[in-house]
Formats: sequence, C-alpha cells, structure tokens
Amino acid sequence: MNFFRKGNLIALRELALRRTADRVDAQAREYRDDEAIKRVWQLKERLLVAIGPGAHSEQIVRAGRRLAGSLRAEWIAVYVETPTLQRLPEAERARILRALRLAQELGAETATVPGQDVATALIAFAGERNASKIVLGRSSAPAWRRWIGQSKYDALLDRAGAVDLLVVGGETTEQPAPVVSLDQPDRRDYASKWRAYAEAMGVVAVVSVIALFLRDRIEVTNIAMLYLVAVVWVSVRTGRGPAVAASVVGVGLFDFICVPPYFTFAVSDTEYLLTFAVMLGVALTITELTAGMRYQARIAAHRERRAAALAAMSRELSGAVTAEQIAEIAVQHVRGVFEAPSILLLPDRGEGLHIAPAGQPNALPNVDLSVAQWVHDRWQPAGLGTDTLAGTPIHYVPLRAPVRSRGVLALAPRNERLIFVPEQRRLLDTFAAQIALALERVHFVEVAQEAEIGMSSERLRNSLLASISHDLRTPLSVIAGAAGSLVEQELTPEARRELTATIYDQAIAMSELTANVLDMARLETGAVQLNRQWHPFEEVVGVVLERLCGRLEERRVDVDLTKSPPLVWLDAVLMGQVLTNLLDNAVKYTPARSPIELSAAAVVDGFEVAVADRGAGLVPGEEQRVFDKFYRAHPEGSTGGAGLGLAICRAIVEAHRGHIRAENRTDGGVRFSFVLPQPTPPAGPTPETESTSDSQP
Repeated sequence: MNFFRKGNLIALRELALRRTADRVDAQAREYRDDEAIKRVWQLKERLLVAIGPGAHSEQIVRAGRRLAGSLRAEWIAVYVETPTLQRLPEAERARILRALRLAQELGAETATVPGQDVATALIAFAGERNASKIVLGRSSAPAWRRWIGQSKYDALLDRAGAVDLLVVGGETTEQPAPVVSLDQPDRRDYASKWRAYAEAMGVVAVVSVIALFLRDRIEVTNIAMLYLVAVVWVSVRTGRGPAVAASVVGVGLFDFICVPPYFTFAVSDTEYLLTFAVMLGVALTITELTAGMRYQARIAAHRERRAAALAAMSRELSGAVTAEQIAEIAVQHVRGVFEAPSILLLPDRGEGLHIAPAGQPNALPNVDLSVAQWVHDRWQPAGLGTDTLAGTPIHYVPLRAPVRSRGVLALAPRNERLIFVPEQRRLLDTFAAQIALALERVHFVEVAQEAEIGMSSERLRNSLLASISHDLRTPLSVIAGAAGSLVEQELTPEARRELTATIYDQAIAMSELTANVLDMARLETGAVQLNRQWHPFEEVVGVVLERLCGRLEERRVDVDLTKSPPLVWLDAVLMGQVLTNLLDNAVKYTPARSPIELSAAAVVDGFEVAVADRGAGLVPGEEQRVFDKFYRAHPEGSTGGAGLGLAICRAIVEAHRGHIRAENRTDGGVRFSFVLPQPTPPAGPTPETESTSDSQP
C-alpha cells in the first residue's frame, strides 16, 4: 500500500503521458509521410541545432543540448553543406566535424544536408523531421555584408512558418582554440587546380584565335556566343574558379580582338560596354548554375557509392555463418571503401581481445591491444581523430550491438579525409553497426545450436535412463526373485528347471538390450565396417529363422523368395540383424498366432525385402518416427524393449546406402520394407566363397 503515494502516482502519470505523446508523435509522422505533408505540426518538441563553420559551433551545440534537456525534447545537429561551404579550408571543416562529433557524444542525432541555400535546406529538413524549433548561432558575417544583402536570419524568418527560431550567442571574450587540421592539403590538389586554370586559359586562347579569323566574316554578337560556349565547357570540365577566370578573361579578349579599335582595350562605341556587362553577367550566371549542378551530381555520386558499398557488404554479411567469414568480409570492404588497412579484434570467452584470423591479420602490426580493450570495454572510439590517444596512427571503432560489444575494428587510414568527414564517419559507424549485428547473429546461432544439442543430449539421456530403468529393472527383479527361490526354498526338479529357465530367458533379454545399445552406439560413431559379399539370400533368411525358432514356434512365417535374385550384395551378419529385429518387432506388436510374411524381390532400384504382419497398425503420421531412437509406438504397454530395434535397422540399411520405410496395409497390419542398391552380380559357380571390398566390383 505504500507504493500508491501521491509522488509515485504523479511520476506514473507523467510517464504515461510521455509514452502517449511519443506514440501520437510516431503516428502523426507516419500520417504526414503517407500524405506527403511538409508543414510542421507542433505535436512534440524536437530541436534542430544548426552547425556552421563559425568559431563557436561547439558552444552552440552545448547550448542546444541544455535547451533540449530543459524541454525534454529530441534534438538533431544539422550541418547544411552548400557549394560555398564545401570550399572551406581544412581547418574550418575540421571544426565542423568536431562539433558534430561533440553533438553525437551528447546524445544528438547528426545529419549533413546538401543544398544550395542554408535557409531553404534547414526549413525543408525541419519539415521532414517535424521539428518545432531551430537553434542558430549569432552571425559572424561583417556588418557591411548584412547591410548589402539579406541575412540568413531574414531568409529563415521568411520561410519559417510554424517553426520557432532561437538565436544563441557564443562567448566573445574567449579566443577560440586553435584548430588542428585533420588532413593537410595535398600538393597534388594544388597541381590539379593549376592544371584546371591552365586548361581554362587554353580554351579561351583557342576561341580567341578562332575569333581573330572570324571577326571580319560574321557579326560580333555571334563571336560572343563562342566565348559563352567556351565558358560553359570550362564550367562543366573544371569547376567554378576556372570558369569565373575564363569569363573575365574571355570578355577582356573579346574586347581586345573583336571590338574596334582592335588590339586595345579602348572602346569606340559606348554601347559595347552594355554588351560586355551582359556578356560577363551571362557567363557568370552560367558558371554558377553549372557549378551547382556539378556539386549536386558529385554529392549524388558520393551517396550512390556509399549506398552501394553498404548494400554490398550487408549482402555478403547476410550469408556469413562464422565469425572468421564476417571478419574477412569486413576487412575487405573497409579496405576498399576507406582505403585503410584494417583488422577485426574479437573477444574470447574471457572477454579478452584477439585478432581474427581473416584476410591479412598482420595488416596492422603496431595495433595496441590495450587500447582496443579499452574501446571494447567502454563502447567508445579511441585513437586517431578522437579525444583519447589522438597521437596514435590507428583509429579504433567499437562494434556495438544491441546486447553488448562484439569486438573492435582497427584501421589505419592513408587518407584521413575518407574517414573523418561527416558523411564518411557516419558510413564507418554504419559499417561497424552492420558488422556487430552480423557477429551477434552468428553468436546467437551458435548459442541456439549448442542449446539444441544440449536439449537433444538431455532427451537422449532421459530416454536411455527411462528405457534402462524399465527394461532392465523388470528382468533383474525376475532374476533376483527366481534366484532367491532357488537358494531359500526346497523345490522339486521341475520347479527348479522352470526357475532356471526363467533366469536364463531374462538374462538373454538383458543381453539383447545391452547389445542393441552397443550396436546403436557403434553404428552412429561409424565404428562398424561393412563386410559385403555375394550371398544367396535364402541362406541369410534360414539362419535368422533358425535363430528365432523359439520365439516363432507359435507363429506361421510365410516366406516368399521366388522373385529374389540368386545372389545379393550385402553384409550377411548385419542384414541378419535387420531381419531379426523386424521379425522380433512383428512378434511383439501383433496378436499371438497371427501370421508373418517375409518376401524378397528384385526391383528397379536394386533388391527389396519386406516383412508384413497382421497387427493393429501404426498411427497415421508415425510411419517415419518408428525408426527414431528410443521411440515406442505404445510406451504405456507391457511390451518390453528400448525402442532401438527399428533404429538399428535404419542405421544398417543406410550404411548399405539403401532406404527403409513403414506403411499400413489396407487389410490390416504394417509392412516394413527396405531396398538395397545392387551392382551386377559376378559370373561364377561358387560366389559365396568370393570376398570383395565394400566398393562395387
């Protein structure tokens, strides 16, 4: 009764309301997606924290985290990458990456959204995620730029609609920490840029030569079109910077070559100034549009490659059945996508890490197992590009699965940009998550297999104990009672002979049960070697009937061997055991004095033997289960047996590469039949004396 206090009830009510709000929000998002609704619905607080290249981006992230905590709201850290921002120096891009990583560590979802305009991309993303508030940092642009054009705040206010805008300021008294570039610019980048500018100038020079020959033959306005075509070609081939340079130089050369007075920059007619301005404006506009299209195409190509790489690895991981296969697939794809040699470190039963023997286990000879163990134990990355042991050249990523950590992925990137830019970082995290899920799947498959084996062993043990307790206890009790009577009582010779016969019969039953258990164990372990020879089948049948004459004295056994081939290829001893078990089974489960039929015939598949009785038959659906170990059709009856006789028959027949089955007869009873494959018999008068190997002669 102390639980239902006012404070506990208030807490329970708050939890229930929060759970209801989460469910309503999920249903509303599904409805908005189905109906393609872009407008934001103010159902639940969800914050977007806009991260830019400013020096106080980390402080904006912390402010967004505090605001989300006070509102108990979900929050998403978003970076909008425009063509302009993509050309930022490496130091500023490293600052953005560090802010995104900080947001992820503080519990935010991170996203990088490509777009031409920050305001449009932010509002569109807020509509997709149904965000109610956007948190922005204070603008660091100079005042003269804000006076000339519309600021990002004005653009967001024009498009915000139902979304609230919150502007937070950074600490202006502190100097921002120096930013260390994650990847120094490559000299090959500078060489590539100079080649692009040289190519642009070469194209303009070629067009200028053509214009020199055509200026007296066609109108000057048509020659201007040639320069515009050159600008378009340069924009498509090289990018914005060389295209702008080609635009400016092209207008200058057009004036220098095609506008009188020739070979001077003087203009005789002021109308040409308007032509120059329009030509330059059109060229710059074409350059901007073409550069934007190139940017979007490049982003789409990068996304397609990342999606294809992730799909390829997921497809291969889905078919892996061992941890070694998963490690080999993971190392191969990580090396191909991130251009980094890598290894997988997997835990043993004591949670100590060891290098998975797959791919190239010595690809990272300087891997530090103590650092990897720290990453595995704390589920946090370490090494290169992190705040923990950043000086090491290896980056360690934990393989976090829903249940526990499944190991560590260690890689040494040759190009750090392929690892630490936001998109590639998320792709690496996704790779690690897929690898962890595959390892967890394989682990649980192994656990399930071990549990199934344990359950099967337990069932087998229980069946064996139950069978032995029933089939050994009864004859032992009979033997003990008969032996006690022989010792303690004075009996007539007839009574003494009867008790002695009883002891003998029960001892034989115990011996047969023990022999069946041992034979089953030998057959399953493969310890029995077949000794096949060519035998007349009637001799095998005669030996079996003579052995069972005591049990079959009240039965009529109808033997039909008229269709049997003269010689059969089999192990006579083991096949006699099969016939003995089938006849003994018919004696146990059929009424007394009912007939038993035994027949053999040559069939298409080889040689078929059948034993039929006139008993009660099998329960429909039990035709194959009767051959299972320790299975008894009537376990509650008084009929003895451990349920191994038919299982031994199946094992021996399958060792002969044959098959056995049971079926109910239409006129009552059960028919057991088995077929043995037969090679071509030899031509000889005394085949029974010819011994051959187990292979076909």
